[in-house]
Order: sequence, then C-alpha cells, then structure tokens
Amino acid sequence: MNRIVKEHYPASRLPEDLRAGVDPAATVTITIEQEAALQGSVMTLEEIWASRTPPFKTAGEIDNELRRQRDEWDD
Repeated sequence: MNRIVKEHYPASRLPEDLRAGVDPAATVTITIEQEAALQGSVMTLEEIWASRTPPFKTAGEIDNELRRQRDEWDD
C-alpha cells in the first residue's frame, strides 16, 4: 500500500475543502494512503468476453458485403 507523509506543510496551501477549521498560518502533517482495491472488482477474461458487444460483423454479413461489392464491380 502506498503511503505519503508530508510534515510541516503550510495549511494555507491545502485545498479549500481541507482548510476548513484550520488556521491558515499553522503547519500541518498530511498523510496520504492509497485505499485497497475492492475485492471482486477485477473481471476475468471470460467475463470480459461474455459482456462485450462485438463491434464486428458476423461472417455471414461480411460474405454478403463482399458479394454485393463484387456485383457492383460487374456492372
């Protein structure tokens, strides 16, 4: 887990939502910790393949398109 600690950080440089109730002339210690990923949020490859909508044409659609184009060439 990643952790960043900044000591003696000027409170006046904090984002506004974190400055509320803190004296702007004070110094603070900031600790940032990355939250652990939620369990089960990673999809398996099978789940990804099952959930996708193919942006591709079916083999039959491709064959029909090629036939149509060949017919246009003959004209």
